[in-house]
Amino acid sequence: MVDVFSGRLLVSKDGRSVDAEEALQNKVVGLYFSAGWCSPCRDFTPVLCDFYTELLEETQPPAPFEVVFISSDHSAEEMAGYMRAMHGDWLALPFHDPYKHDLKKKYNITAIPKLVIVKQTGEVITDKGRKQIRDKGLSCFRNWLESADIFQNFSS
Repeated sequence: MVDVFSGRLLVSKDGRSVDAEEALQNKVVGLYFSAGWCSPCRDFTPVLCDFYTELLEETQPPAPFEVVFISSDHSAEEMAGYMRAMHGDWLALPFHDPYKHDLKKKYNITAIPKLVIVKQTGEVITDKGRKQIRDKGLSCFRNWLESADIFQNFSS
């Protein structure tokens, strides 16, 4: 994710700033385009929460997975409320960061919710993350991991 979020800060659910490159290094990343006012988003977010929690808290070692929320909320307050009320302990692009428009364009986001699973380079593994999680549950992560080449920098 060095290419996609290079030099950017993300925010955690509790409002802390997090260095994006450090937080996303060697992980499969789900870009979650969503908003609190969107009922299909509110329907899927708890499903994504459970998926995320199982991968990171109930797997040893935790799976190399991170979600970055890109908000389509109407205000920073709406975004913060949605994150507090429904989100897992994942990261978000700050509400006022204009980069969200570039990301929507880059990943061809025309409707929400949308979960785009990407490699470290930002290359798309699948833009059907939401459907795959609903259809296959945790087993879809193994396929994403195999496609991600995240350990390539460890090979000699």
